[in-house]
Amino acid sequence: MQRKIIHIDADCFYAAIEMRDNPELQGIPMAVGGSAERRGVLTTCNYDARAYGVRSAMPTAQAMRLCPQLTVVPPQMHKYREASKVMRGIFANFTEIIEPLSLDEAYLDVSEISDEELTATRIAKAIRQQVREELDITVSAGVSVNKFIAKVASDWKKPDGLTVVPPDEVDAFVAALSVKKIPGVGAVTAEKMHRYGLRTCADVREWSLHDLRRRFGKFGVVLHERARGRDERPVQPSRVRKSVSVERTFTEDVSGPAEWAPIIERLYINLMERIEAAKAWHAIDKAFVKLKFNDFTTTTVERVGTKAVEADYQDLLAEGWERKAKPVRLIGLGVRLIDDGDHVSERLPFSDTPLSENDTTA
Repeated sequence: MQRKIIHIDADCFYAAIEMRDNPELQGIPMAVGGSAERRGVLTTCNYDARAYGVRSAMPTAQAMRLCPQLTVVPPQMHKYREASKVMRGIFANFTEIIEPLSLDEAYLDVSEISDEELTATRIAKAIRQQVREELDITVSAGVSVNKFIAKVASDWKKPDGLTVVPPDEVDAFVAALSVKKIPGVGAVTAEKMHRYGLRTCADVREWSLHDLRRRFGKFGVVLHERARGRDERPVQPSRVRKSVSVERTFTEDVSGPAEWAPIIERLYINLMERIEAAKAWHAIDKAFVKLKFNDFTTTTVERVGTKAVEADYQDLLAEGWERKAKPVRLIGLGVRLIDDGDHVSERLPFSDTPLSENDTTA
């Protein structure tokens, strides 16, 4: 049976909710995030701000230099969680096979819907219409035969877009894609691929699997498959897990607590989103942090009695850093979960845009 996968992604979600609730924010460059005075970072921004080069995960001070008239409002997570819950309910009207990626983003598998009138494209249109009617925001959707192509397609006509890539168009659609569209190919990997003349998926197809693995290790297998439009990953609604975490790998090492302070603020918000989406608050046992130093050694710190509060993470990070006091290339925050027999969502939310090309999730 040919799979039918839909990827739904809200357009500048946090900013859209704020503009919806405050009409004075509409039509002007605005963003959601921390203040410049507190070395804050942006969680997202609207399209008016993006025209000035402002981006999610950018330090607020830098964003203000690019766009002095930028209006920055603090995040109100309770509103975003409530809107996410409404969207999840709309998805559930069509399928139970839903894999949330963030508060505003999810995969849906509608392959088993047998109603001939209810095609994947019509379902995507109905979801977009219902979200607009119930939440007064827009979402973009991609429809295709697997997760990879559906996700690329959802970004094709943003904002407020719908892109369908039917089976007979997959090969040509993927061949023309930039290698940067392959998940896991950030700026560093893309630069390496460009040095080898690999700029599109069609270029990657010219290389054998052996050569890709020799140059890119295990990731070469992913490159080989995605360049041909192949992605067998199932949409996974949930599975039991023992922890929830977020981590960031830096393009340049950070020297210590003073330098990583604004980064921790953003990571902490991301972690709260993931815990909320997983409905894991009741199962939290303790907090932990992970640090990878510039010599590639790693240390993990966790302590009984700690919880998912920012002060505990600051203490744990300070303890971990003092073990070596070297520049840090990766920071992770997380919580251990007790096994109480409940199922916790495996796919947990991040933000509208990754913190960096090398962001990873646990």
